[in-house]
Amino acid sequence: MPSLIRLIQKTYRMVDPMEGARVLHNVTSLSGLQVVTYFFPIIIVPYLFRVIGADKFGLISFAQAFVQYFMIITDYGFSVSATKEISLCIEEKHRVLNVISAVMTIKAILALVCLLVLGAIVYFIPKFQHDWMVYVLSFGFVIGSVLFPSWFFQGSEHMKYTAKLNIIGEFLYAFGIFLFVHDPKDYLLVPAVLSASAIITGLLGQYILFARFGLHVQVPRLKDLQRQLKAGWYVFISVVAINTYTTTRIFAVGLLTNNTLTGFYSVAERIANAVQTFPLNAFSQAIFPRLSKIFHRSKTKAFEIMEQVQLITVLVSLIFLPWVFILAPWIIKLVCGTSFSTAVLSLRFLLISVFCIASNAFRVQFLLVCGKTNVYSRIHLTMAAIGLPLIVIFIYAFSYVGAAMATTVIEAGVFILTYVAVKKLPYSQA
Repeated sequence: MPSLIRLIQKTYRMVDPMEGARVLHNVTSLSGLQVVTYFFPIIIVPYLFRVIGADKFGLISFAQAFVQYFMIITDYGFSVSATKEISLCIEEKHRVLNVISAVMTIKAILALVCLLVLGAIVYFIPKFQHDWMVYVLSFGFVIGSVLFPSWFFQGSEHMKYTAKLNIIGEFLYAFGIFLFVHDPKDYLLVPAVLSASAIITGLLGQYILFARFGLHVQVPRLKDLQRQLKAGWYVFISVVAINTYTTTRIFAVGLLTNNTLTGFYSVAERIANAVQTFPLNAFSQAIFPRLSKIFHRSKTKAFEIMEQVQLITVLVSLIFLPWVFILAPWIIKLVCGTSFSTAVLSLRFLLISVFCIASNAFRVQFLLVCGKTNVYSRIHLTMAAIGLPLIVIFIYAFSYVGAAMATTVIEAGVFILTYVAVKKLPYSQA
């Protein structure tokens, strides 16, 4: 622990005091959000699992995994490409307006297309016809995501707004669940409440964007639309590939098993995701725009900072992940009411994959910082081509625990390919 503290102090001294303070402020804001998002699932997930049952819980988790594909399409990589551009042109209002107008127009058009596709799927495909209302209500979360300008808040390094608005959304969701959901027949209210809270949060984000920053949407120029589509393309393809072996896990379990088993697996995934995102996600979001600016000034310095931050992340993971691994049976019992051994095993496999992700997160991010989006894309396309059939084969062979086993293999592969790619960068030889 003392060596970890010294390493953190050394890394902090590598950056300008003002830059370090700004990153620390944003990390604090986003960490506060994640503490809240930690707290609510602790009470909401066990409550829902018991009240609506494993079958309906699994159905809702399957629907959320399904609409996640539409969220990927509507994001179109702007969470990276637009964030990076905003961070570099924040002082030039006309450029900021061009980015905002083009990005929001594209996202709105993509959302409309996705809604039409959803309508066709639930109308024509039997698997989705029976519970069509669950999927339609879940689509509101996509609308909320389109409205919420998180990419602008991150790029302008005003993540406090992201934190505050998401905390409001979490409170609204929790309040709605406990107020309206009391027995299994109320299961449709779960996606309805989630979508309503997301849309309200998105609208509040729009209000802050225009009222606080004095910005407005203008009719975008064709060349700005084309430029944003081009800038986000490789990231978009990469995100699609990544979700081929992430979001698809719950989706594949839902297709190949049943709602009840999907419910148990989704519990393990939610726990693992919570462990993965805190505090890694807050730090990753806070450092990305700042590291992009440092890279613009000094490529070697940016690389050195990334390496230090990555080492810190590995050490933190080695300290805390073993405790979650050991306590896995107790955690599953707390959520599900009893300790299901297969769910425990799934969680433990997923925790191994979380370690691979944490040990690789900032190297992956650095490929985007230094503009190597094509390399980033190739890595994830390669693992998607391997991972998707692997997930299907393992689920057939080992039921839902197979999805967790496949995840461990895939994330280990991403780690190896990214490590090799980053070591080949010229900045690593300096």
